[in-house]
Amino acid sequence: MTLNNTCPFCNPLDDPNQNILFENETCYFLQHNLQQDVLEGSGVIIPKKHRENTFELTVEEWNDTYELLQKAKEYLDEKFIPNGYTLGWNVGKVSNQSILHSHFHIIPRYNDEPLAGKGVRYWLKQPENKRIR
Repeated sequence: MTLNNTCPFCNPLDDPNQNILFENETCYFLQHNLQQDVLEGSGVIIPKKHRENTFELTVEEWNDTYELLQKAKEYLDEKFIPNGYTLGWNVGKVSNQSILHSHFHIIPRYNDEPLAGKGVRYWLKQPENKRIR
């Protein structure tokens, strides 16, 4: 397995705030305790091998991500009863990828949260985000 000694996702057990809930052959689903204080149930699916971004995933990693997504949804639906989900990857620093190890966000959303209704398309609709050429 390819690991990066300084990557928190290559070494998830080094951070006591990271909890692996499920895993399969190539990926795992983890939740970070600090994120639970904002939107409970939030987690990420991460390939076990160090892949800087989503475009480097193998077909097996894609399939295993899908498998864990279904398992995570079943778990989150039962435990937290969200009203919806925001799902996605950030690729590159300009998209706000702060840890350069591919990770797929699974974010349960709730009707009573202050930013309910603002999903991944929110920034597409903001005129102030238009590029000036």
